[in-house]
Amino acid sequence: MSESKYSQFVLAPRSYFFTAIASVVFAFIGFSYNAWRMEASEENNNTRIASFQILQELAELELIVFAAHYDNNKIDGSPRKGWVKVNLIHDLSYLAVDKVHLKTKDLQKVWQTNWPNMVDQQSAAQSITHAIDSVRTEVVSELKRLD
Repeated sequence: MSESKYSQFVLAPRSYFFTAIASVVFAFIGFSYNAWRMEASEENNNTRIASFQILQELAELELIVFAAHYDNNKIDGSPRKGWVKVNLIHDLSYLAVDKVHLKTKDLQKVWQTNWPNMVDQQSAAQSITHAIDSVRTEVVSELKRLD
């Protein structure tokens, strides 16, 4: 009888030991998942904010092209304003996915090639507008992908 009481006392610390180990393992797994989820959420939030800002800047760039080409307005259609917008869009694209960044590089090239002629030539204004639409489409696609 004393032997069975003794075995109960020996088994009790083992069960506490396994319970403690299991608790530590589950706590570590929970903490790791939480840290990963917070990091993923923060990255998605940064991408989302940058994407909305890119969309806003794209709209303003399009207004500059329209003011220059259709309205022949040298103040609102200033190429300097356009350069600022194009470069800002490109800088913001570093916070988005690589596809958006590549599209903004294309936009920079198209702008650089066509801005001198956007006032007089329909094809130059259309090339810039198509490049803007291409970036916009990629940004919207990225926003839909975010969880």
